Amino acid sequence: MKIESIAIVEDDDKVRNLLAEQIERQIEVTDFRAFKNGETALEELSANPVEIGLFDVNLPGMSGIDCIQRLKILHPKMQMMVLTVYDNVDVIFDALKAGATSYLLKGTSPEKLIEAIEEVFKGGSPISSQVARKIIESFAEKEKTNKFYQELSRREQEILELLSKGFRYKEIADKLFLSVDTVRTHVRNIYEKLQVNCRVEALKKTGFI
Repeated sequence: MKIESIAIVEDDDKVRNLLAEQIERQIEVTDFRAFKNGETALEELSANPVEIGLFDVNLPGMSGIDCIQRLKILHPKMQMMVLTVYDNVDVIFDALKAGATSYLLKGTSPEKLIEAIEEVFKGGSPISSQVARKIIESFAEKEKTNKFYQELSRREQEILELLSKGFRYKEIADKLFLSVDTVRTHVRNIYEKLQVNCRVEALKKTGFI
């Protein structure tokens, strides 16, 4: 298969070189680029994007997820893939919300990795089976959340979940691309719907604590 341009963002030299070797050997790529950190990748890919980007999550400085999020805003058509050791549900959802269309775990065989890149190029969203299981389990667990939580809108649920993790209004606003005043309004609406007066009461009533 021929793909015009691919970039990988990986700080581990050995892993980065191995990925580069596998991709260049098995895919016909006109423009292939590799970066050691998110800052350099963001700068160069902002000016000159690629068709597919493959990102590690844990990078020195800017995280892979932050890099994906910023690039996706600038270049919505750029396809973002994650290749990482992290199978934590929060990390998975953060990556998908940031704009990743694929989430693979390191340890994926070279053959499966190449197949995944080709699948993304064709419009698919390959996800490691372990990651898919985590997502399914997460949704199943959420279904068990009490009726008070279910009465909230999806945006209110997102904000409540971030509140449960200790995020401040400003941090929530940044994550959800909202103003701080909008977050405050949502929180007031949450309190009114739940008939509570503070964060702790809201989290208790919805089963977070």
